[in-house]
Amino acid sequence: MPPGPSIVVLPQPPGLPEPLPEPDAQTLRLETVLGTLNDPLRLTIVRKLLLERAEFDHPCGWFGLDRPKSSLTHHFRALREAGVLRQRQYGLERRSEVRIDDLRERFPGLLELVAAWTPET
Repeated sequence: MPPGPSIVVLPQPPGLPEPLPEPDAQTLRLETVLGTLNDPLRLTIVRKLLLERAEFDHPCGWFGLDRPKSSLTHHFRALREAGVLRQRQYGLERRSEVRIDDLRERFPGLLELVAAWTPET
């Protein structure tokens, strides 16, 4: 089987704000993570962060999603509460990153499946 797309891993810069509340890595549950990733928009958000990120974390506007802000807030919160994303508050802006190390440790191969997924057009 040929290798899938490469997941972009960037080093954590110094001086980051503390993350918003999230579940501990040891308590992440596969059924919760999969249930959250069941939504194609959420899957798209995670895939884009895995494959296209240019900075350590990104604001909602970077994703280019044509959805109301309240809808996007809901999706990002669901991903954070499931333990898929880590979010930090920068003033009025929240920036997101995938919890790559935590998810790889708990669910080996899951992120590679997400990265290999092809969205319907």
